[in-house]
Amino acid sequence: METISMSRKELNKIVRETFVCFLTDRKDLIEDAVVEDLEDLGLARAMTEGRTGEYVDGKEFKRKLNSKLKRTK
Repeated sequence: METISMSRKELNKIVRETFVCFLTDRKDLIEDAVVEDLEDLGLARAMTEGRTGEYVDGKEFKRKLNSKLKRTK
């Protein structure tokens, strides 16, 4: 295997070009990551805003849910 020497400036240029090429060729990966992050932020915000400190009794919730499901049949 051969050793190649290069300056920090040359290495930075190669890394920068590679990164730009990657971003150009794989826009879908960046888009997917951004969309997922925005969804996570939205969910976290909704959870925070929805916290009222008041909780519904689990048995009561199931009873009401079953009641509504029976009405839709």
